[in-house]
Amino acid sequence: MGMTLAEKILARASGRERVSPDQIVIARVDLAMSHENADLVRKSFLEIGVERVWDPSKIVIIFDHRVPAESEKTATTHRAVREFVAAQGIPHFYDVGRGGVCHQVLPEEGHVRPGMVLVGTDSHTTTHGAFGAFATGIGATEMAGVWTEGTLWFKVPSSLRIEVEGEFPPWISAKDLILHIIGKLGAAGADYRAVEFNGPAIRWMSVASRMVLTNLAMEMGAKVAFTPVDEVLLSFLRPRVQGELEVIAPDPDAVYERTIGIDAGADLKEPCIACPHAVDNVKPLSAVGEVPIHQAVIGSCTNGRIEDLEVAARVVAGRRVHPRTRLIVSPASQRVYREALQLGYLETLVAAGAMVNPPGCGPCVGVHQGILAAGENCVSSTNRNFIGRMGSKDSFVYLASPAVVAASAIAGRLAHPEAVVKEGRVWQAKA
Repeated sequence: MGMTLAEKILARASGRERVSPDQIVIARVDLAMSHENADLVRKSFLEIGVERVWDPSKIVIIFDHRVPAESEKTATTHRAVREFVAAQGIPHFYDVGRGGVCHQVLPEEGHVRPGMVLVGTDSHTTTHGAFGAFATGIGATEMAGVWTEGTLWFKVPSSLRIEVEGEFPPWISAKDLILHIIGKLGAAGADYRAVEFNGPAIRWMSVASRMVLTNLAMEMGAKVAFTPVDEVLLSFLRPRVQGELEVIAPDPDAVYERTIGIDAGADLKEPCIACPHAVDNVKPLSAVGEVPIHQAVIGSCTNGRIEDLEVAARVVAGRRVHPRTRLIVSPASQRVYREALQLGYLETLVAAGAMVNPPGCGPCVGVHQGILAAGENCVSSTNRNFIGRMGSKDSFVYLASPAVVAASAIAGRLAHPEAVVKEGRVWQAKA
């Protein structure tokens, strides 16, 4: 009997020939990532009483949630982490203006490779399964233990396999696919499971699009999520990662708890929207109705990459953001920001009336750079729409693809990008 990707990686990391679902293993950690909550980890680590972290080269710290510091309290936290990084000799530290969103920076800077066990003090660490890593979020106290010993216990997850075939219709993206899947399976549909996305439609996707799937898999409860380790991925990694890259794949006779088939052409005929206040409250755009939009957000660890900014720029080019709508754009990293500048995408977005934030999480986590007031509706390319997620508990967040977010900013209401591009300056006709 063969093993799934999750089983293979945990077997090797725990020094076993094979593992099975529900077994408890102690696994070697290859990479430990934290953002500003490294301060909480630092405090727990100091309480343990060990003087030095187990391996400074395997710890990566990236400021991204509150950058630049929005309060004196955050500034004090940043200073404490900077001092700890210096004292411990941690070489991989990305301060304000030097990195971006943690899940974008890790692969960009060559920290992630197939077969790793990667833990992060952020729930969307599952993103790195797009690079063939067993990647999952953990708490600050657990991370303090990792900093101390370099190991962590896991229960081996059972695995779901999602096979996607067919061609995506125009304006339909990876974001629509994963929202469709979450709507179908529910918020607990993959609870503590490993999810393997595969099939012709997945292998056709860019690495950026695959990251959308593994990122949002967490919102249906996944412990880890994977997309294929194939030539598309290896071509992305080779310029960034030193040494040989392992091509890791599930065994042909691996056992899955469940296999789910999806036809992108038949099942995704129009954009999907996650309506307030749950990520699995998914409807086709046409079923949502007339929703005025006060704020539109493009960015985050889900959809702040070059292909996202490109499609948004394509939708808004030659148009103006609706008078009642604010369009906020947050590139996922400094590298993305610079590339989008060079390609003219940010110029196009700004000319349409967008405000560009520095790379970071900002409005997605509801701490600054785009907080919602009571009664306001926001359409966002981010990953959560819970009550109060982006500001007031009396605001409403709709999750959608960057194309739909851009179209809605122009229309001043939830809108299909096809309609906006055809109609031109929609707000002039509708206002």
